[in-house]
Amino acid sequence: MFDHYRFDGRKQLVLSNTSTDETGLVKDRDEAEKKILKNNSEIDELQQKLYAEKREGVIFLFQAMDAAGKDGTIRAVLSCLSPHGVHEEAFKAPSSLELAHDYLWRVENSVPAKGEIAIFNRSQYEEVLIYKVKELWKVQANARRIDPEKIMKHRYEDLCNYETYLWHNNIRTVKIFLNVSRREQAKRFLDRIEEPEKNWKFSEADFEERKYWDDYQAAFEEAINHTSTKNAPWYVVPADHKWYMRYVVSEIILDTLKDMDPQYPEVTEDRLKVFDGYRQTLEKELGKTGRKHSKSE
Repeated sequence: MFDHYRFDGRKQLVLSNTSTDETGLVKDRDEAEKKILKNNSEIDELQQKLYAEKREGVIFLFQAMDAAGKDGTIRAVLSCLSPHGVHEEAFKAPSSLELAHDYLWRVENSVPAKGEIAIFNRSQYEEVLIYKVKELWKVQANARRIDPEKIMKHRYEDLCNYETYLWHNNIRTVKIFLNVSRREQAKRFLDRIEEPEKNWKFSEADFEERKYWDDYQAAFEEAINHTSTKNAPWYVVPADHKWYMRYVVSEIILDTLKDMDPQYPEVTEDRLKVFDGYRQTLEKELGKTGRKHSKSE
């Protein structure tokens, strides 16, 4: 249904030819919001099974330009999940401690256990986005043997290898790029300036980053083309209409969990016999009156 948004290494992304405002999968906003509610119910049920089964984990990773709607999409689509077995990580500028380590060091502790879901609000991909656009390797200490001309090439290889490593160790990585237009970003920045309740969202630093718009678009395109694989695909989602973007993301998450196909663990006959013993003991303790009272509650 949304295969044209999926990049898994079989085709190349050209962002300039990619729509940011299409709404082709539904007829209108009302239909999208109804489908989100339905999807959320299924996502919730599948997450409960995933947590109970504890065979596989998944990372849903979000990247976007500023004001594309990462936070709102995460709230709208993933607030249905139980806090058990779900955590969100917002990756800001690395600390001095993090900079002293390899760049995947700060990510490793956020990788979910089997049965869990991790939501990455930004991610290790900042290393091939802002790191590339601002040429941060020029101000960071590297071993003399490191060739600056090969840093990006090695970053792409590292990211693919790391995601393959996670795949081999029961963790999926699903990468979602919310593709907003420069014009729509400008409108959202204006909203943040003009509406008092949104003032807190506006950042001078975000505005300054607009100067690098073309560089970031090139960096996203290159990163997606170099790191799209069958087992760790990218999804490039139109983000100019928030209601549509959230709907598409809900479909991607639901499709992923369905493909994982979690099941509640089966209870063996021997275990059921043990349960029967517990049942008899508890019934004797409660007596008939106590058991009836418990059921009525």
